[in-house]
Amino acid sequence: MELTAKQLAKILGGTVDGDPAAKVTSFAKIEHGKPGYLSFFANPKYEKYVYTCKSSILLVNKDFVPKHEVSATMIRVDNSYEAISQLLKYAASRKRESIGLRGWRLSVFLSPKFGKGVRVGKGSFVGRGARVGEKTRIYENVYIGDGTRIGKNCIIYPGVVIYPGMVIGDNVILHANVVIGADGFGNVPQPDGTWEKIEHLGNVIIGDNCEIGAGSAIDRSEMESTIIGKGVKIDKLCAIGHNVVIGDNTVMAAQCGISGSTKIGKNCILAGQVGIAGHLTIADNTIIGGQAGVIGNIKESGQKVIGSPAIPISNYFRSYAVFRRAGLNKDGEEK
Repeated sequence: MELTAKQLAKILGGTVDGDPAAKVTSFAKIEHGKPGYLSFFANPKYEKYVYTCKSSILLVNKDFVPKHEVSATMIRVDNSYEAISQLLKYAASRKRESIGLRGWRLSVFLSPKFGKGVRVGKGSFVGRGARVGEKTRIYENVYIGDGTRIGKNCIIYPGVVIYPGMVIGDNVILHANVVIGADGFGNVPQPDGTWEKIEHLGNVIIGDNCEIGAGSAIDRSEMESTIIGKGVKIDKLCAIGHNVVIGDNTVMAAQCGISGSTKIGKNCILAGQVGIAGHLTIADNTIIGGQAGVIGNIKESGQKVIGSPAIPISNYFRSYAVFRRAGLNKDGEEK
């Protein structure tokens, strides 16, 4: 990517303060800037770097008034943080456009239906009766099972496995080694102490505009569907059990585990390493703190909980104060 300050200002709807012909080819944090790179300034804590930054172009807010001389060409925008996000998205889309049907003769297609502009990397398999929407990009060594439906403008990164019969919406991103549709963890104890596997014949339905992080797994249901709502963002190494329903625009950080048949509402936030027991209902707009263990229903919308077992955050910190005092001697030092 090579763009001038003038071109960038046009893309971002900003104005140039400096040399409109200044060029950049990549990005760098403001403290690591160097010639030919673009940086941005949004957090006031980093203002000192504005005056030492070596980047050729610097994105700043329109109302920024420098206290010292700035060597970089500045592009003034309404919100520099949003502008850099927009620009990174633009650069990523340009990069993906360069991906062709590399090595497609080494891939296996069993009569799928491809929309216009679909691109597939070598070593991938697309099963019988599968449908892939236009402009979807499938990287190398991907498995897509029979009868699976994938929407438009999706990105399927290397090593992804999508079992037969799954349904994936438009604009979905599946990062490397995601597994969609493996059997859930369903087993019945037998009189002799062994376990009998429960077969899973259902599927997974993923809504539009979702993103699933590397190494995460979403299990199919036994008879119906595991459902991931629209706009859901799941970080890496998360495990979603069978029959789970996750509401629209819910997000979860890395290493979360959701047990089977739990229903999570819309617009919830799960911090890292949250664990939720099975067959529970979590209300809309719930915020669950890191490493929390949820073992009961959360019925009221908008609650914030933390701890294991998880309790309302205000109760948790009052309880923690008691635990903390119990561990101190009369001089306030740890025992």
